[in-house]
Amino acid sequence: MKKVLIANRGEIAVRIARACADASMVSVAVYSDPDADSLHVRRADEAYALNGASGADTYLNIAKILEIAARSGADAVHPGYGFLAENADFAQSVMDAGLTWIGPSPDSIRALGNKVTAREIAVRANAPLVPGTEGPVASGAEVRAFAEEFGMPVAIKAAFGGGGRGIKIVRNFEEIDDAFESAVREATVAFGRGECYVERFLDKPRHVEAQVLADTLGNIVVVGTRDCSLQRRHQKLVEEAPAPFLSDEQRASIHSSAKAICREAGYHGAGTVEYLVAPDGLISFLEVNTRLQVEHPITEETTGVDLVAEQFRIASGQAISFTEDPAPQGHSFEFRINAEDPARGFLPGPGRITAFEVPTGSGIRVDSGVRTDSVIPPHYDSLMAKLIVTGATRAQALRRAKVALDEMVIAGVPSVLPFHRAVVRNAEFANNERYGVYTTWIESEFAEALAASPEIAAAEPGSARETLTIEVDGKAMNIGLPASLVDSIRHGGTGAAFDLAAENIAAAADESTLVAPMNGNLVKWAVEEGAAVAEGDTIAVLEAMKMESAIAAHRAGTFTRGAQEPGTAINRGEALGSIA
Repeated sequence: MKKVLIANRGEIAVRIARACADASMVSVAVYSDPDADSLHVRRADEAYALNGASGADTYLNIAKILEIAARSGADAVHPGYGFLAENADFAQSVMDAGLTWIGPSPDSIRALGNKVTAREIAVRANAPLVPGTEGPVASGAEVRAFAEEFGMPVAIKAAFGGGGRGIKIVRNFEEIDDAFESAVREATVAFGRGECYVERFLDKPRHVEAQVLADTLGNIVVVGTRDCSLQRRHQKLVEEAPAPFLSDEQRASIHSSAKAICREAGYHGAGTVEYLVAPDGLISFLEVNTRLQVEHPITEETTGVDLVAEQFRIASGQAISFTEDPAPQGHSFEFRINAEDPARGFLPGPGRITAFEVPTGSGIRVDSGVRTDSVIPPHYDSLMAKLIVTGATRAQALRRAKVALDEMVIAGVPSVLPFHRAVVRNAEFANNERYGVYTTWIESEFAEALAASPEIAAAEPGSARETLTIEVDGKAMNIGLPASLVDSIRHGGTGAAFDLAAENIAAAADESTLVAPMNGNLVKWAVEEGAAVAEGDTIAVLEAMKMESAIAAHRAGTFTRGAQEPGTAINRGEALGSIA
């Protein structure tokens, strides 16, 4: 391999570009229209336009990506995570085009990426499992039948999903139909397929996973464990390695069953075998992610293994550079820095970053896809960067994390930094004698009041110059322009007024007006025109950054609906109707 096309964006594309540089390989970036001036475009050796904005038109468009691979002369493709990383058809298309696919085989992606067949493989490997359906369910009625047989609560999960999307936990029968429909919609938007299956949900479990490397020569190693229990909406926020407070027997079971599952599936490449660990110690296989994980840096920091470099070795037919499971050294935390407001239920908040300052010091690593003046578009995941903090012990890593999180500065868009600063000081999370959090702990027990992110302030135009990315024959080039002109271009010629438009709408509204707290697309109205609603009732559902968010009534009364139809783009601060 000499030239690698990175079929992704953001911080993972930057990470892979750096690994290519380490290996003396040329990196090729691809980018959508909103990402034309993104950091991954600048960090790669070459960059080519995908011509479009939505994921379907760009990073999920196999034909465009393969055409760029041919045009650029790339001889290999790395998919990162998300988008097409777990798409067997994409992997096969890359191989059919005569390129090296840096990932597992299409057959193992199909087998393990489908949660239903993955369960079958886990059964053959004698891995522990909770009850689940034998295949996808077609309706809420089938979910109800499963729940009547095995009991509540149940989890409805995207069969071809990952990353916490397309998962709905149902605790009573009245919620089943809405939850099933929502899971199908989220799965379709995020993965292009809406099939969902059902399994019994374990209350208050930990989420523990094993990082696996397997080569084509038969070597399989577990490169340590991670705990990923601190989640919101079943998406991870904080991870740590190695997974703390596991018994020797539990750790051995996870290592041995993860290897057995991968061997049964004929797996090669980097992958993650995930488990739930119940409060009573029961371990249950969850799924296999057939790709590099977002949280891979904490494994790298505690083992000294460069997982992307190992992916390169495996893809080129070489053996893994070690054959025994490495013993962890020290302890590491990863804090996902998302553009979300935790005080508003982790609502995503796309926009322009006016300040981005990262901490420094011993044990600090920041993997970022943004910098000051980067634009966070509404079309993709909300992840901006990852703060990785490592210490000799868990206690030292926590102390370092407190300082690092306090030093980090992000302005212009909301961020989850206030939540992270609170959680590292929370007695349940910071306890070094036992693990007090679980997968739904944020929704169930985290009660600290967090200040809402301030309204996005428009940066004052200045006389400084800024470099923008332009396209010449589909290839990225840089051009320097006055910062005031760049600001006007970014905002459709309106400059600072654009940033304040949504706020002005909200300010002009009277107390009866229900305003959208975020940018997104209207998925559906949850109540009819003229319905009587109580404060907190769901009025509408918006989708942004691949996640659905319920918009609640701000007061009780009679709802008068706005003119927007499902599928309409909604701006933050836009009136959705009124409650009088």
